[in-house]
Amino acid sequence: QVRLVESGGGLVQAGGSLKLTCSGSGGISSLSTMGWYRQTPGKQRELVATVTGHGPKNYAESVKGRFIISRTTNWSAIFLQMNNLKPEDTAVYYCNYRRLPYEVWGQGTQVTVSP
Repeated sequence: QVRLVESGGGLVQAGGSLKLTCSGSGGISSLSTMGWYRQTPGKQRELVATVTGHGPKNYAESVKGRFIISRTTNWSAIFLQMNNLKPEDTAVYYCNYRRLPYEVWGQGTQVTVSP
């Protein structure tokens, strides 16, 4: 059974950087899609960035040019390098593993960007 554990969240000033890590275990498939989503109170969870087994990466318009998603070659971890952070990036960030119909979420890590 796939298990995901996020780390790397915290408090940073606007313009700063953070790097999130999602460590996966339990049989991660290279045929899956893994990615990062975020959620703020009262709002739906939204896509931040995803990466597939074939390599293509997908980013939300709001983070293009600032965030970079990457992964280890054996899919044991994915990362989200977040640069030039803005207060509107404040959210709980969740790691996601998807190989339909199977889907797993991590427990989330808080990112707070102060003005």
